[in-house]
Amino acid sequence: MRPYTIALCVILGALPSSAGAQAVPPTIQFESVPNPLKLPSDIHLGEVAGVAVNSKGNIFVFSRGNSTGPAYMATAAQLLEFDPSGKFIREIGKNLYGWSYAHAVRIDRQDNIWVVDKGSDLIIKFNPEGRVEWVFGRKGEASHYQVPPDTAATLSGLLQRAGVQVTPPKPNNPRNPPPVHQDGYFNQPTDVGWDAQGNAYFTDGYVNSRVAKASNRGEWLASWGSLGSGPGQFDTPHGVAVGPNGDLFVADRGNRRVQVLDTNGKFLRQFTIDVPVPADARPTLGAAPTNLTTGSMAPGAPDALCMTPGPNPVLFAGDLYPGRVYKVSLDGNVLGVYGKSGKNLGEFGWIHAIACPSENEIWVGELLNWRVQKLVVKGTKSSQRSAR
Repeated sequence: MRPYTIALCVILGALPSSAGAQAVPPTIQFESVPNPLKLPSDIHLGEVAGVAVNSKGNIFVFSRGNSTGPAYMATAAQLLEFDPSGKFIREIGKNLYGWSYAHAVRIDRQDNIWVVDKGSDLIIKFNPEGRVEWVFGRKGEASHYQVPPDTAATLSGLLQRAGVQVTPPKPNNPRNPPPVHQDGYFNQPTDVGWDAQGNAYFTDGYVNSRVAKASNRGEWLASWGSLGSGPGQFDTPHGVAVGPNGDLFVADRGNRRVQVLDTNGKFLRQFTIDVPVPADARPTLGAAPTNLTTGSMAPGAPDALCMTPGPNPVLFAGDLYPGRVYKVSLDGNVLGVYGKSGKNLGEFGWIHAIACPSENEIWVGELLNWRVQKLVVKGTKSSQRSAR
């Protein structure tokens, strides 16, 4: 297996900084295990939106595969399970009513399987046997107005192109007018995490700009946040991880930062992943961003977030450009960097999901490369097992 390197870097503190980041040598070698998952001949991955690992080491992949329907607004969601060796076990939730557009899969402490479907506005809890236990949110009925493509932003554009005189809203996007946050309803949710008491925290999401909390009995308790760039405000809260003391780490992607809240939604602090972009960096798709300090395509803007288990965890975060995975301490110091954009092993095409059973073994789901990579630090037990 071919070795790659992890460049060690640091950021400049707990708050965003305009000063340049300081790169710190040396480097740590890692490997990307070839073909870590063995798919049946009639199953294919689409964009891999979610990846998770349970207590037995089984791997769960939430893919935008098994697409059905028209090219526009097709259903694209399929949940697959593999054993620790990568052998396919089963498809979970085949033909499920909630499948629309895969976004995240997570496993809680009891090995329940939680999925976040951005298209149906649902977060669903499966038991370990793969049966639905809880449903959060509600899928828009087929007869409903005001579900895509009937939002004001989309509908006004369609009517204009058809020659109808309309006055589009300004700005013409799904966040105008600002959505009214309703208890129990989502608007393109993105992720879920849990505290030690089993309370669930949801990031919601692309249109809503908030974090919500439900009890360990499934009762909706509260939600916090609004669209903006101030403390406790969000621009595409795209992921969440919960620390040992209950602190919530929220991937505030559009604001290029990680915000830390307490379990009641109080803002505690924030940090920015600010590692210099290599001179030879290239985006996987489209032109390189010109704004490197804010927005979802800015370097270090967290598109994926994962926290390792145990009393002394670290965070892993992935960005879209320049396409790297960052190992970060809970106080915001960058401890190492994996990879770059590309199509080969050890390179990434829009990192969208990370599972981190340990500091030395992580699983990365990619949208543009339609795959899952297993990354192991070279010389560790995980690396030695993968070589056998």
